[in-house]
Amino acid sequence: QVQLVESGGGLVQPGGSLRLSCAASGSIFSINHMGWYRQAPGKQRELVASLPSVGSTNYADSVKGRFTISRDNAWRTVYLRMNSLQPEDTAVYYCNVGLREDRFQPPTDYWGQGTQVTVSS
Repeated sequence: QVQLVESGGGLVQPGGSLRLSCAASGSIFSINHMGWYRQAPGKQRELVASLPSVGSTNYADSVKGRFTISRDNAWRTVYLRMNSLQPEDTAVYYCNVGLREDRFQPPTDYWGQGTQVTVSS
């Protein structure tokens, strides 16, 4: 069974920084893509940043230059460094990992439980 455990959310003032972490554990043969999404109240879930196994990272226009996604393959962890946070960044942030539990199965998407990020003075 695969689990994704997120950490790092909280309350921060405008202009502040936070780093989110998402660690994958369990029966994992290989990890494909890793990414972060967010959902603000009354809005649809949107992509924040993605990191494919091959190719370049992808960021939402609203976070380019402020957020950085990275991964540590050894620890099966994806990070989201968020700088210059603004009130409009307030949302529940979810990590998303596409992985194979064994070599015979196609990749499956898994989601973290979500972590609240609130930007307010």
